[in-house]
Amino acid sequence: MAVESFQYDNKIVRQFTIATTVWGVVGMLVGLIIALQMFLPQLNLGIPYTTFGRLRPLHTNAVIFAFVGNGIFMGVYYSMQRLLKTRMFSDMLSQIHFWGWQLIIVSAAVTLPLGLTTSKEYAELEWPIDILITLIWVVFGWNMMGTILKRRVKHMYVAIWFYIATFFTVAVLHVVNSIEIPVSIMKSYPVYAGVQDALVQWWYGHNAVAFFLTTPYLGLMYYFLPKAANRPVYSYRLSIIHFWALIFIYIWAGPHHLLYSALPDWAQSLGTAFSIMLIAPSWGGMLNGLLTLRGAWDRVREDPILKFMVVAVTAYGMATLEGPALSLKSVNALSHFTDWTIAHVHVGALGWNGFLTFGILYWLVPRMYKTKLWSVKLANVHFWIGSLGILFYVIPMYWAGVTEGLMWKQFTADGFLQYPNFLETVIQVVPMYIMRAIGGTLFLLGTILMAVNLIQTAKSGSFEENEAAEAPPLPKKAPESKATGSWHRILEGRPVQFTILTVVAVLIGGLFEVVPMYLVETNVKTISSVKPYTPLELEGRDIYIREGCVSCHSQLIRPFRSETERYGEYAKAGEFVYDHPFLWGSKRTGPDLQRIGGKYPDAWHFNHMLDPTSMSPGSLMPPFPWLITSTLNTSNLETKITQLRKVGVDYEEGYEKIAREAMVTQAKGIAKSLADQGIEVSHDKEIIALIAYLQRQGTDIQGEQTLSGGGQ
Repeated sequence: MAVESFQYDNKIVRQFTIATTVWGVVGMLVGLIIALQMFLPQLNLGIPYTTFGRLRPLHTNAVIFAFVGNGIFMGVYYSMQRLLKTRMFSDMLSQIHFWGWQLIIVSAAVTLPLGLTTSKEYAELEWPIDILITLIWVVFGWNMMGTILKRRVKHMYVAIWFYIATFFTVAVLHVVNSIEIPVSIMKSYPVYAGVQDALVQWWYGHNAVAFFLTTPYLGLMYYFLPKAANRPVYSYRLSIIHFWALIFIYIWAGPHHLLYSALPDWAQSLGTAFSIMLIAPSWGGMLNGLLTLRGAWDRVREDPILKFMVVAVTAYGMATLEGPALSLKSVNALSHFTDWTIAHVHVGALGWNGFLTFGILYWLVPRMYKTKLWSVKLANVHFWIGSLGILFYVIPMYWAGVTEGLMWKQFTADGFLQYPNFLETVIQVVPMYIMRAIGGTLFLLGTILMAVNLIQTAKSGSFEENEAAEAPPLPKKAPESKATGSWHRILEGRPVQFTILTVVAVLIGGLFEVVPMYLVETNVKTISSVKPYTPLELEGRDIYIREGCVSCHSQLIRPFRSETERYGEYAKAGEFVYDHPFLWGSKRTGPDLQRIGGKYPDAWHFNHMLDPTSMSPGSLMPPFPWLITSTLNTSNLETKITQLRKVGVDYEEGYEKIAREAMVTQAKGIAKSLADQGIEVSHDKEIIALIAYLQRQGTDIQGEQTLSGGGQ
């Protein structure tokens, strides 16, 4: 058979390699800064752009989409060309993809510190950037599918299966969760509200972990681990079960993030059931990876690349066992809103994603530069420093999480809360926060050592931008016979049919999430006293979102005695029907705010934002002095009212014409209330709007509205 000559495109792989390394250092540095801010609030610097609330989404986006995202594309572009024996479909599409993705990351790095955010976890970027993400993702998929169709290898290897599932599922998740109605060039509201928005967000949020942080990395594991070990994958049959079971089950499990919430019980139970089922395929994949190393364990002791990969696969197994455990209601009752969740997430992020990326980089760079790794000893040092970093991070966070959960629930013998002041819990876990920062420092230091090692490796070698290769062409008509193997072996040779079945497997679970989303909307019990936010409260809510307050405060009281004693009546679905977006939160660094309205006078909120320690001695919350001096921007007020009416908020027709007058009236009432308490501040300042919003929280359920100041 004739052999065709072609060239692999190493340039695009090198570009994503550099981006992975650079953004890895940047993302982890920001993570270390916010870890330090948790016990050193003065590091918030007293300016808007460097507060924890604004930097936390910058950290998560930098690590997930910049570090891990570029790592995915680095591995996909390298492995796909070699698995399919062809150059990528289009060099131009490859370059558009690379530079477009970096533009998205830079846009996030600019907008998030500016407070331009939707507040939806892992989906904080505003609508113009969402559109750009969609376009660039289509470019990536176009290039990938075009490459698969022009391949020179009949059967698609298992890694390709996971790449296909990643592309189509992430596309569906992103589009559905990002349906929003613009207010201005950098402001929008989601079309979903309250419980419905929560269900869509965590359908997206859970499966962003599943199909962005897991499935593509499983594809990379199936390629790079056997390559590094020079061993075949342990079980082809197990890889088939792993793939199909994982992509079918994973998509159903999103509601386990909303246990004991206002979400209907049947939806919560559905999420729990499928979460437990996830253990089987997840551990099947882990065992397939570890057993691939059979006969190579002596090499693991010496080879830092294999060390990184073994710990990565093990971390994947631990995280995918703990995740289903946390979806059990009895466990979730203790763990939710605590640092236990933070520990769990970072076992996956640091161990699975971080260490597998490091292992791939150490394997890949010397081969692209046709040389040996500059320093194996330094790579081993990185491995041990990184491993210690993970331990110093997650163990204190597990300790902190259990401490928080138990302290929140503890009652005295007389039936009173043992620790009624939330701040007692915060102070108790400060030593664990300090240890977490030490762990983050070690992990960052290891990443910097890796960057030095890779730079020196590149300098010692010679990079070949276009690598020569040869392979016979794919026969246009390959006869199918019994010798070709099982039905799945036949399916692997038919990428279009394979892709269709993959999409169907994912969409079945997706539809069972999306359809209940609409059932939830129509079955939410109406509470007659719940009314839309006043114009001033609406502006205050947007300030709350801008400052990232939802990163530290929940607005959801669960139906436990410990929570109703501490915060008030538990959350009802009907309370959130006008919330675009929902603000239930996923972590309580501070107390829940759902019933904060009327608990304190307006002056308390003013002083608390100006200097938190003046109202709560020992508080670790940063001050927000700019809220007192900044004039409230109401240029989009009328548009906000109009657009929210379009998505179902019950504003009367023409209300936008009198909204400004109503806002000024309420603002002057709050300013007068503050003046009566000895605080002189103009009614047009941002702090007035934020106070209005906070004083509204929880008052509707009592059949009352706080339409003016005074903290009543």
